Amino acid sequence: MYRREFLKRMLSNAAGAGAIGPGLVSQGLVGQGFGGLALASMLHDDTSAATGGVLSSPHHPAKAKRVVQLFMAGAASHLDLWDHKPMLEKYHGQDSDFGEPVEAFQNGLGPWMKSPFKFAAYGQSGKMISDVVAPLGECVDDIAFVHNMVGKTGVHSQATYLQATGFQRPGFPGMGSWISYALGSENQNLPTFVVLPDHRGFASNGPKNWGAAFLPASAQGTAIFPQRDNPIEDLTPKADYVTSAADEAGLEMLQRINQRFTQQRPGDSRLQARIRSYEMAAAMQMSAPEALDLSGEPAHIMKLYGLDRAGATYPKEINPAEETEYFGRKCLIARRLLERGVRFVQIWSGNDNGFPRRNWDSHENIQRDHGPLASGMAVGAAALIKDLKQRGMLEDTIVLWTTEFGRMPSSQGGVGRDHNPYVFTNWLCGGGFKGGTSYGPSDQWGYKPLERDRPTQVYDIHASILHQLGIDHTKLTVRHDGIDRRLTDVHGHVINDIIA
Repeated sequence: MYRREFLKRMLSNAAGAGAIGPGLVSQGLVGQGFGGLALASMLHDDTSAATGGVLSSPHHPAKAKRVVQLFMAGAASHLDLWDHKPMLEKYHGQDSDFGEPVEAFQNGLGPWMKSPFKFAAYGQSGKMISDVVAPLGECVDDIAFVHNMVGKTGVHSQATYLQATGFQRPGFPGMGSWISYALGSENQNLPTFVVLPDHRGFASNGPKNWGAAFLPASAQGTAIFPQRDNPIEDLTPKADYVTSAADEAGLEMLQRINQRFTQQRPGDSRLQARIRSYEMAAAMQMSAPEALDLSGEPAHIMKLYGLDRAGATYPKEINPAEETEYFGRKCLIARRLLERGVRFVQIWSGNDNGFPRRNWDSHENIQRDHGPLASGMAVGAAALIKDLKQRGMLEDTIVLWTTEFGRMPSSQGGVGRDHNPYVFTNWLCGGGFKGGTSYGPSDQWGYKPLERDRPTQVYDIHASILHQLGIDHTKLTVRHDGIDRRLTDVHGHVINDIIA
């Protein structure tokens, strides 16, 4: 009861003073702690409250009902992970010649550079992937690789927005927000859309990547930091001077303020609606910590995710085992959230905090930076796929791996790679996507799509994911500023070749 009244007090105080509104929520200013958990449940309109989402029924039969997105912040190199290029091995060290003028982001037009990692064939499909992501070799027959992705810019912030929201500028909802808005949640005690950022900091744009923008605030992502001492801020009151008597007096005062607020705004039900939302959010004080508690997971699951090194210490430089713990823990928590009804989980690897580099923006040294990050990512991602599969969840769960753009086949400083928005790789797994496929090859260098007039864009990925969820991407629209906005803007087509 105390916690419920505490939550009421927080909301009533803010609402009575006019301090909290959808503008603050959509900007992500309160989306990082328990305020985000509760505020992400606010302002439900009657339509979404009735069905959990605005779609009373799917546009067509759905093959999937939930999504987990793995986002590699900083631009992971397709050439060093998924897109094997024998020509780079053959011509390694020779002057690069693209056959056309190239606008490089920095000075990354040095000689051709082969990958510092070895490639090998895996699975019945014989998919060639790098040894640095070898754990995913056991999963390639469940994965559809898309190798002809193209972007619109080599600038991290804009490219990240594009992949996360479908637009290059701020002010648009993330993909998870659109899906949350459309389908709602299967668990009213947890957010519909949960974000697990890199615990060391945000990637480019920060919470704006998962904001609700002009959608209802209930559709925004809620950020949780599993590796921090306090994964969810403000979950319980910390002030030791808050006594029951002082709390009761405060509640009486707030009740008077709320009565005045109601009298001054007849017909405005937002205050009571928010209080009711906070009452519902109070239940999350039990459900959210339980979802994050891994103590009940069996030893073989902890080992699968690379979490069997309890108490281990690591050096300060990027360490493969450390990165495995970081990413594996988020992947295991993602599985726990998904099986508890969360609709969309977004996992981030990498941040925008500079040096020593803790992201995929490997201008200086591909092997040094990509090696540990990729190894850790591969263990966690492979474990997630296997775990979902053994639980019968992979068939209706989509796993999307993405990054903002790729990296150049030419070298930068001898061992690094510059930005390449002209081609990169995404992959999809589960949820009715056709495993063991590689769609849309890049050219012999991995510089641009082989068929330059038939690239794949992020709109196509988004349209295909919505399709598998039973949503026609052209019909999920919201009128905003006189325009019917949608996740795919005015673009996008379903990639039927990768759908089973």
